[in-house]
Amino acid sequence: MIKVNAIGDNCPIPVIKTKNAMKELKGPDTIEVLVDNEIAVQNVTKMAQASGGKVTSEKTAEKEYRILIEMEGTPEKEEGEEVSCMPDKRGDMIVVVSSDKMGNGNDELGKVLMKGFLFAVTQLEELPKTMLFYNGGATLTTEESDSLEDLKNLEAQGVEIMTCGTCLDYYGLKEKLAVGGVTNMYSIVETMANAGKIIRP
Repeated sequence: MIKVNAIGDNCPIPVIKTKNAMKELKGPDTIEVLVDNEIAVQNVTKMAQASGGKVTSEKTAEKEYRILIEMEGTPEKEEGEEVSCMPDKRGDMIVVVSSDKMGNGNDELGKVLMKGFLFAVTQLEELPKTMLFYNGGATLTTEESDSLEDLKNLEAQGVEIMTCGTCLDYYGLKEKLAVGGVTNMYSIVETMANAGKIIRP
C-alpha cells in the first residue's frame, strides 16, 4: 500500500500528491490518502475514478478523512488538463429513506433495489446535503448494513447522515449505529421543510 498524507494541504495539493503516487505504481496496488476536509475527498475521489480507480472513503475523526483507491496499475494515459479545484458537490437536496426496502412486492428484491439506490446516490454529479433515515430505514445505518461502505463514502464527502433516535431505540439498535448521527422528529421535519428538493426511494 502506498500512503499519501495530505493533512493540512489545500486544493489542489491532495490531488497532485495522489496523482504522483499513481505514477509510482508497478502493478495492482492500493493508495491510502489522508485529508482533512470534504472538498479534498470529493476532488481526490473524482480524479481517482477518472483514472480507473475503485474508491472508498470514510470519516475517521473530526476533520480527518481516509480515502482508499484500488488501482490495477499506473493509469494508461496521463490527463493533459491542469488539476483544478472543484466547488463543493453538495446541493440543496435531501434523501429521505423510511424503509430498508425499495418499492412494494418482493422483500428480497426490495432490499437489492435499496442497496443499488444508495450506491447510485454516491455516483450523483450533485450529492445530497443530508440523508434522513427513519422507521425501517434506520437499520441501514447500523453495523449489519450492506450499504455501510457507501454511506461512509457519502459522509466523508460532506453528506450529513442522520438517523431517527426513536427508531433506533425501538429496534434496539442505538449502540450499533455505525455512520452519521442521531436526530429527532423536530429536526427531521425542519430539514424536510427547508429542502430545495426531496428524493424518496
